[in-house]
Amino acid sequence: MLPWEVDLAGELDRHTVDSVLLRDNHLGDPHERPLWVYTPPGYDSGTERYPAVYVIQGYSGHISMWANRTPFRQPFLETADAVFANGTPGCVVVYVDAWTRYGGSQFVDSPGTGRYHSYLCDEIVPWVDGHYRTIAHRDSRAITGKSSGGFGAMITPMLRPDLFGALATHAGDTLYELSYANDIAVAVRALRNYDNDIWAFLADFRSRPALTRQDDMTLIEMLCLSACFSAGDDGTPELPFDQETGVLRPEHWQRWLDWDPVRMVPRYADAVRSLNAVWIDAGTKDEWHLDVGAAAFRAELLKAGVPADRIHFELFDAGHAGIDHRYPLSLAWLAERLAR
Repeated sequence: MLPWEVDLAGELDRHTVDSVLLRDNHLGDPHERPLWVYTPPGYDSGTERYPAVYVIQGYSGHISMWANRTPFRQPFLETADAVFANGTPGCVVVYVDAWTRYGGSQFVDSPGTGRYHSYLCDEIVPWVDGHYRTIAHRDSRAITGKSSGGFGAMITPMLRPDLFGALATHAGDTLYELSYANDIAVAVRALRNYDNDIWAFLADFRSRPALTRQDDMTLIEMLCLSACFSAGDDGTPELPFDQETGVLRPEHWQRWLDWDPVRMVPRYADAVRSLNAVWIDAGTKDEWHLDVGAAAFRAELLKAGVPADRIHFELFDAGHAGIDHRYPLSLAWLAERLAR
């Protein structure tokens, strides 16, 4: 594996989008956001229109990380390009940025972070359709992601079946009583160092190099998820547990559970039945038990009436990290199933 950048068979355009919906967000994060759009080989020499696949990042991810090169592996920009260079029907691939200073947005609208779901659906999708030769139809549009991005890929077609008719989720966040329970316990222990005060942690976190203490990531992620799922009307994140005892706060915890994709499926049964293709995978050693959540999500889809032949379900031998080799597999699978 060559350790340096290679030329793409297609083209990657880097844009900056000025978002109206992200202006004046609670965290003061930028409303001008990078957007990368990949066009497959042959796009520039033809007139045909293409399906589009939207790629969203996991927690702590941002758009530039799609170009990161790790030892003995190619970044997804290159493995995605290879999918189409090797003969898979071409797609426009859209890399969306939804970073916040808490490390993510979960791709939902929240007073605690901003209107990131609406930004994706009501600004980015129309912008791409207006600037590229895409097929502007839900049967020709898919969304894919890993971890928090996998969560976003699961919920977005439920909330907006008019826009997305297919999805791929790699170890997506779900079944919260299993995936988040351990982190709540870790957070409570870590908060003892800050007199059980998450805001004392945040002040310390911002005063020094990030991630220099063992439980930094757990605490900042808990704050992020609370900002996304259980913020007050004024935007203040409300933790779903007591900071000293870890006892769940039922009202706030229920707001988290309302965003659990497993629990959302029955409420959005008509939307999920309209899905044309669903890829679900996770590692059998996932540290957040997201393989269990993946199985539960699949079971709910089948119960709701999604035909089994529309679902690709796979558990493989791995943990939560280092599964980027799965991304081009789902991309090729989706590309074969999007309407042309």
